[in-house]
Amino acid sequence: MSDTFENVTIIKKANVYFGGQVTSRTVQFADGAKKTLGFMQAGNYEFGTEAPERMEILGGAMNVKLANSDEWNTYVEGQAFEVEGNSKFSLKVPEGGADYCCTYMP
Repeated sequence: MSDTFENVTIIKKANVYFGGQVTSRTVQFADGAKKTLGFMQAGNYEFGTEAPERMEILGGAMNVKLANSDEWNTYVEGQAFEVEGNSKFSLKVPEGGADYCCTYMP
């Protein structure tokens, strides 16, 4: 995981979900790639995807249940997980919240 991005455009307006419990900013790259950098407050969430995604945990932790699975897995700072396109996944974020980077894969 890189700690910095270079030659990017950042969309200033926040993406706000779940009444402000989850927020992110969009980072666009010259090659058309897109990522979001965000923070999730403690809570339980369900997200839907269109494109496949890779979630990197930058701080804190997330308990994750991917589509078509009954199993919860815990991911902590420095770890990542991938989500299939056109699916849903559930998250349980413990106290202290979670800082993350989401990469939208082609």
